[in-house]
Amino acid sequence: MIVRKGMNRDIDSYSTFFENDRQTPTGLAGYLRDRGVRHVHLAGLATDFCVLWSALDARRLGFDVTVIEAACRGIDLNGSLADAWEQMGATGVIRR
Repeated sequence: MIVRKGMNRDIDSYSTFFENDRQTPTGLAGYLRDRGVRHVHLAGLATDFCVLWSALDARRLGFDVTVIEAACRGIDLNGSLADAWEQMGATGVIRR
């Protein structure tokens, strides 16, 4: 599957599940559900933006989530990285 995000130049796109308008899905959740996936592992750039939003959306959509810390890097603007880990932990995201 190819997940297209950031296709609308007027809307930022951090999450792999939704555009930042919080309305436009990428189709990934349905694709995963159709295949019986219940747990997703996330890695990427940036931990405190795209990985964070993807993890929070995945949890909100009912998936179990593990973020592979060694495969991520954050931007860390004014403590945003620590805040991201705190937000993810509060929603049950596993940090590995």
